Amino acid sequence: MTNVTACIDGSSASPAVCDYAAWASLRMEAPLNFLHVLDKSEYPAQSNLSGNIGLGSREALLEELADLDEKRGKLALEQGRLMLEAARERAIEDGVADPATRQRHGDLVETLTEMEEEIRLLVIGKQGRDGDSVGEHIGSHLENVVRIMHRPILVTTPLFQEPGRVMIAFDGSATTRKGVEMVASSPLFRGLPCHVVMVGAEDADTQAELNWAKETLEAAGFEAPATILPGEVESVLCEYRKEHDIDMLIMGAYGHSRIRQFLVGSTTTSVVRSANVPVLLLR
Repeated sequence: MTNVTACIDGSSASPAVCDYAAWASLRMEAPLNFLHVLDKSEYPAQSNLSGNIGLGSREALLEELADLDEKRGKLALEQGRLMLEAARERAIEDGVADPATRQRHGDLVETLTEMEEEIRLLVIGKQGRDGDSVGEHIGSHLENVVRIMHRPILVTTPLFQEPGRVMIAFDGSATTRKGVEMVASSPLFRGLPCHVVMVGAEDADTQAELNWAKETLEAAGFEAPATILPGEVESVLCEYRKEHDIDMLIMGAYGHSRIRQFLVGSTTTSVVRSANVPVLLLR
């Protein structure tokens, strides 16, 4: 059975990751799995220090440094285990019956690639372990995850707020059409108003695409206000979100243009970086 998988790293974003993952798990009636990956590049399983010590150093010093690295790795694994247990307890308090935990020592992207078939929704924090806000390139882990995953990815904000209304950034592309159909059929957003916003020039083609999205959502029982607005994508989406008290943004992990190329690093990155609400990225 596919599950909601939440990546826990001990950052200030982790509590919100837990809460959004629990919310999604309950709404979707899907199992919840918390994942902690100890980065092998930072905490190697075995250390080779022979090239790091100058000539004349004693063998005992090499052994001592190796022992320190081993202890550091063990402490980090234990810290991760405690974080997972805290996340599990928090999810149970949120109402999830039996959340699972999983810990790996390796690479986050490789681990998620291996697990992809069992993931229905991936939940990951917007901030890194250092607590800094999302930077110019989203953050290497998040950007790499978005590049390789073919599952919806919910990028959370540092504070949890249960969504009351959501918005789809729609451009008529196959990705965003799939997103409309996903929202229409998924229990995740059932009962919530779902706004549909297109950014660009209004003409017969864009109006027809917008009408399709609106009608698809309304046929599934959604209240679906829909509009086409001129301007620059990021600023238009931001202003609309503020004006209508949108709690979650849904968008494709592609540029909002007729060029169907992957644009993490431009439009997608800018919107994720500037949004102070969670963003659900679709592939």
